[in-house]
Amino acid sequence: MPIIQSAKKRVRTAERKTQRNRLLKSRLKTAIKRFERAVEEGDQGKSSRELVKAQKIIDQSVSRGIIHKNNAARKKSRLTRLYNNIAS
Repeated sequence: MPIIQSAKKRVRTAERKTQRNRLLKSRLKTAIKRFERAVEEGDQGKSSRELVKAQKIIDQSVSRGIIHKNNAARKKSRLTRLYNNIAS
């Protein structure tokens, strides 16, 4: 355990940030799974809505530093390709 006051504060801050990041990453994974589930069901309308939601959450994750922008671009590309396969 840290002894210095600023080090104690750093531990608390890191813990809060870790919890926030974990929450946001979980939300991201859930959005992607919901989209994939909608694609499996073959419902194009629902898939479209879930794709928009997932892309929005991916973009928010990038702006908050949860994932790298190239990782986000790859995820969005794969999701869009999956959607285009059922649309055609």
